[in-house]
Amino acid sequence: MHLAIPHYTATSAVGEGLQALGASIVNRSSGLRRNDFECCDINTWIGRAPGISSVHLPPELRHLDSRNNRLAWLGLQQDGMLEFVQQIVSMVGAERIGVIMGTSTSSIGDIERAYRNLDKDGRMRPQDQKPEVQNMHAAGIFVAAATGLKGPCMTISTACSSSAKVFASAARWIDCGFVDATLIGGVDSLCLNTLYGFNSLELVSPEPCRPSDRDRRGISIGEAAGYAVVCRPDLLRGKHPLLLGYGESSDAFHMSHPHPEGKGALSAIDQALARAKLDADDIGYVNLHGTASKANDAVENKALAARFNNETLCSSTKGWTGHTLGAAGMLEAVITLEVIRTGVVPGTLNCENVDPAFGFPVLQENTTASLRYALSNSFGFGGNNASLVFGACDD
Repeated sequence: MHLAIPHYTATSAVGEGLQALGASIVNRSSGLRRNDFECCDINTWIGRAPGISSVHLPPELRHLDSRNNRLAWLGLQQDGMLEFVQQIVSMVGAERIGVIMGTSTSSIGDIERAYRNLDKDGRMRPQDQKPEVQNMHAAGIFVAAATGLKGPCMTISTACSSSAKVFASAARWIDCGFVDATLIGGVDSLCLNTLYGFNSLELVSPEPCRPSDRDRRGISIGEAAGYAVVCRPDLLRGKHPLLLGYGESSDAFHMSHPHPEGKGALSAIDQALARAKLDADDIGYVNLHGTASKANDAVENKALAARFNNETLCSSTKGWTGHTLGAAGMLEAVITLEVIRTGVVPGTLNCENVDPAFGFPVLQENTTASLRYALSNSFGFGGNNASLVFGACDD
């Protein structure tokens, strides 16, 4: 079943909502900044969402307070998302709308803070004990509470593919008749666990990340919150962009290194194309996972060269936002949907010289194109891979 995507939004280092996102891409203005995250002295650049500092949760949600949930709340308020959700509620009821969120770290930043504030006996203070916040399902709990949705609720955590996989789960829920529509999203916020963890793996770059560049030196970690409503195509009048296909794989080749031949990536891509009933040549644009790590970019390029022709445009957009980890799948799905809608195709920011070992051409400068179909890749640690195929409104 093809699913309609009548509404979506994203908030990240480049700003809040679709207007800020579009302007940053057109102006090639990155949201990356030198690391100024609290209690962190790593020499790197980060994609910090500037609006979080001014966010205060409403009184009825303050028991769920954390940096991650404040970012989730900030994202929900953009582009009329909350209002649109209530419109769908008025049509089918809150019990017929599900919630699926993707995250990699959830509210671990709140746990870090709690441990820094242990009492003199080494115990966590009562005010710091928040079981609904300090668990991996915190994002789903928060979004369901914030929207009043009563359908099934789930949080997916499969590293950097987390919020791409929400599309696949939503498709299965709707196809099985569990729900009529689903609010899906991804949210991940900066925390010391990810910054120091990726630094210990020698994966963070001391300069703004440079995806696909021959001199790339690693990733820039970012944070983001993005959402989309997906529903049966007959639920709403009018034409809306479509989720045409999804593919998921788990090659488990290595804890952090992708399969050198890109087998897991190819499996996800092939499944997505098969569900969409499309050939690789039908795809006009691919939004790369493109983290700017040496291995990831090389393996993904090899996978593309094995499937697509040189007419297919491809680029990474992480030079704008940084790698937003569990939120990356949703953020880049939104970017891909906007590419189809506007025809503005982003070139890979900060890529000055494409790696000469690459066999597939990478777009460096922005261009324009009329696209019917596009694909977005999200590949996570442990070989957790997901690919999504989107189609234009006239399909």
